Amino acid sequence: MSAGAQEQPKPATDATKAANAKLMQELPFNDKTSFELAHKGFVAPLPQNVLTGPQGNAIWDPAKYGFIKEDMAAPDTVNPSLWRQSQLINISGLFKVTDGIYQIRNYDLSNMTIVEGKTGITVMDPLVSSETAKAALDLYFQNRPKKPVVAVIYTHSHVDHYGGVRGVVNEADVKSGKVKIYAPTGFMEAAVAENIMAGTAMSRRASYMYGNLLPPSPTGQIGAGLGTTTSAGTVTLIPPTDLIGKTGETRTIDGLTYVFLYAPGSEAPAEFLFYIKEKKALNAAEDSAHTLHNTYSLRGAKIREPLPWSKYLNQAMSLWGNDVQVMYGMHHWPVFGNKEVNQHLAQQRDMYRYINDETLRLANKGLTMTEIAEQFKMPKAIATNFSNRGYYGSVNHNVKATYVLYLGWFIGNPATLNELPPEETGKRYVDMMGGADNLMKKAKEYYDKGDYRFVAQVVNNLVFADPNNQAAKNLQADALEQMGYQAESGPWRNFYLTGAKELREGIKKGPTPDTASADTVRAMDLDLFFDYLGMRLDTEKAEGKKIGINLDFTDLKKKYALEMENGVLNHTEGRVLKNADTTLTLSRDTINKIMLKQTTLKDAVSSGAIKVQGNEGKLEELMSYLDTFDFWFPIVTP
Repeated sequence: MSAGAQEQPKPATDATKAANAKLMQELPFNDKTSFELAHKGFVAPLPQNVLTGPQGNAIWDPAKYGFIKEDMAAPDTVNPSLWRQSQLINISGLFKVTDGIYQIRNYDLSNMTIVEGKTGITVMDPLVSSETAKAALDLYFQNRPKKPVVAVIYTHSHVDHYGGVRGVVNEADVKSGKVKIYAPTGFMEAAVAENIMAGTAMSRRASYMYGNLLPPSPTGQIGAGLGTTTSAGTVTLIPPTDLIGKTGETRTIDGLTYVFLYAPGSEAPAEFLFYIKEKKALNAAEDSAHTLHNTYSLRGAKIREPLPWSKYLNQAMSLWGNDVQVMYGMHHWPVFGNKEVNQHLAQQRDMYRYINDETLRLANKGLTMTEIAEQFKMPKAIATNFSNRGYYGSVNHNVKATYVLYLGWFIGNPATLNELPPEETGKRYVDMMGGADNLMKKAKEYYDKGDYRFVAQVVNNLVFADPNNQAAKNLQADALEQMGYQAESGPWRNFYLTGAKELREGIKKGPTPDTASADTVRAMDLDLFFDYLGMRLDTEKAEGKKIGINLDFTDLKKKYALEMENGVLNHTEGRVLKNADTTLTLSRDTINKIMLKQTTLKDAVSSGAIKVQGNEGKLEELMSYLDTFDFWFPIVTP
């Protein structure tokens, strides 16, 4: 057994215990209102059997967080505020929100909501995986009349709000018009592009963010703040049939009146909120939840704008604040009562507005990104409300994202304009500090003082200078672990503890959702498909090479010209190259099968699925220049 494998999670240090105890004095832990709301309307518990895949792989285990007891004090190794949030999230099962509206909670990262209409049911946000979505629908049918699914609503373009759709409807019913699928304008472009163009890097980082690789335990994974974790089943996608792109648009869905508030660029690039008039019920999508959300996701994503986000919540209050009686979201538990809904929305509105305005005020005083985040303080009324705490997003990284949104990554100090990469920086720092032994000695002194942030920062230089130094990796892991035990944000905890695990044990492969699934590939339009190929072009291999290809898609009646030159791949719709190396006649389905490795380029040509005029070898040459990505790239080491 290697030295790294012998390293196990450590207990909380005195410094960590003191930091967590201090928070107990700062927040109103005696207020049990959230627990009452989370239990309200309980109908039935989740079945406790493990959902498994074809190979016996675990997709979802409802019992694995059973160690988080509702009446149990926080362990020393968990931030007490995050422990409280995890206790609330683990209040699981089927719940009645109001007459005719039900939710299944904690069968995945998100909630699945079901609305009973005139002839059937409407399913909102069918989870990450088709397996969990089907199980959630089965639980509903075991306790409510069995009616057909007549509509599906995707509130926004993140995978935990559409990935399980084939678990609740089949595509034939959608294509025939029997089932309608509603989504915000821009949904397909946002859902597909996010999971394709930076999909490998994003999914790898998501394995850190959601703690997929950590064992559920008081020293491991206890939740993501937004939910427990993501399921590891089959991600699916059926394109919407009806798009909503304007605030005030109304649809009658199965006899009920839905009024929409279009909210692009808030929590997702494509998102809407909506109000069901007959129920006086507001669906806040993910723009209002029982946490400060991400204006930047640590898995990697385009930065979200807190100012329009705030304005959408203000608009929701203006449109429906006088009448609304219940607000439910696609995570967490509902808010009941007109006064309570308005108070919740007002505080969340002000929270996002304050992040925008205060960040810019301090930036205009000359403070940099890190300086602003270090001194930023929320107004007390917002900060002491548990529903505004940073369980998923955090004030710190949201403030930094807002700075970058307006001013970019450069802080203006030219010393930071062209810094050395981590390996080269690390070697020089270690040398300046008198070598590895001296650095380790001093770092241990800082660790003993409880200065874990600095230990992680300084020992990181040694890890990148000498990645084979297991003692350095173990010390950095110890520091990250204590920071994880203190973290109030679920993703921060998961990042710290997953980093510690990887430093001690190396990269261990585990189950993560494949967001670049078959349905996602099929959903790419051709422009995005060719952009994806261009992103994959290995410029070193393609340097100095030139290829021209005409493509004729017979089923789509579209023609494209592909031109590879100067290490890039350009595509132009409607153009035909006069001096092309080759012309290919094919269908879009053939391209999809090659992408999904259901056939090879050679076999497609041999079978006649691709007809070639000219130099057949040029297509193979182009394909040979496309790079592939190893999902399990290192994060905490070079």
